[in-house]
Amino acid sequence: MKQFYSDVIQYRGSHYDFGYYQGIQLRDSLILPNREKQWGPKKDRHFLINSEKFISIISQFSPAILDEIYGLADALGMEMEEAFRLFGGYYLEYVRSGCSIFTDSDFMVRNYDSHPRGYEGRYVFYAPTDHGYATIGPSMQITGRIDGMNEKGLVMGYNFTHSKNSDDGFLCNMIGRLVLETCANVDEAVALLKEIPHRQSFSYVALDPDGISYVIEASPRKVVARRSNVCTNHFHLLEEENRYRQEETRQREQTVQEQQQYSTNPYEAFKVMNNPEHGVFSDKYDASAGTIHTSVYFPKASKAWFVIGPDKKPVIFDFKKWLEGTDVNVKQIKGTLDYHRPFVNMGL
Repeated sequence: MKQFYSDVIQYRGSHYDFGYYQGIQLRDSLILPNREKQWGPKKDRHFLINSEKFISIISQFSPAILDEIYGLADALGMEMEEAFRLFGGYYLEYVRSGCSIFTDSDFMVRNYDSHPRGYEGRYVFYAPTDHGYATIGPSMQITGRIDGMNEKGLVMGYNFTHSKNSDDGFLCNMIGRLVLETCANVDEAVALLKEIPHRQSFSYVALDPDGISYVIEASPRKVVARRSNVCTNHFHLLEEENRYRQEETRQREQTVQEQQQYSTNPYEAFKVMNNPEHGVFSDKYDASAGTIHTSVYFPKASKAWFVIGPDKKPVIFDFKKWLEGTDVNVKQIKGTLDYHRPFVNMGL
């Protein structure tokens, strides 16, 4: 087992200032040079950016996030086209992943399964002073979010379905950020997901303080919503969009359902996902399907749990106190994975 960590980022201020702040941090970080080494000559093939189109589309949904990207570019002395490639979450190809989500009326617990070398190791608290809701959650592509919760108690997570027949549109991580920053409840999240252009096919799970969770199945061609409390990596309604092989994801869905029926409290539900003995936690890292983190969000209590790696007690964050002005004392969230290569923020 090798030790890994995520840095905890905390900021209150405008989007431009937040972008500039993150850009200053990235100057001394390994994230950008390591990403450059990983992508190498493939970058131009994976990042197909039309700057004018990106500006037009992101401005429809959140001009404030565009300001954040401007701040990043200014701090890094970067041309805007390059900033859009790195931080825009539009057009970028996505590495396939696993992921499992279970919801109760009071919480969501989620395993994020992917490849450790693409994980950037940043857990972000952000309270904007210009536009949008305050959010908490792990980042992807700096500006995007892997899962999270906002100040209204809306909780979001997503699961990959497939990348076939992709189209122009936003990736999961930027869509997750847009949902958290602009939507106050599940109904608003469903409406946004039906309006926004999707690059690839994902399921988005949303839960708010009313306690009803929806799985929103989204492809570049159609978006539909269903009430459910379990989600893995296949669609139920958009069956024509599914992969050819679904045995593993359907078996994992059944395992989550069977194991969670014996959970009597949130910690038991967390252990079902995080303890490998229950059969949900995965160590298939080389296949981009190993569990990197397990997160739990409590929309009514405004608290979050987070852990890297298997069979650990979670770090507990009181988001309500943070919103009231009390910073968290945790600087890094540490954990171990059975993998030999580090996160992108740690080295290569």
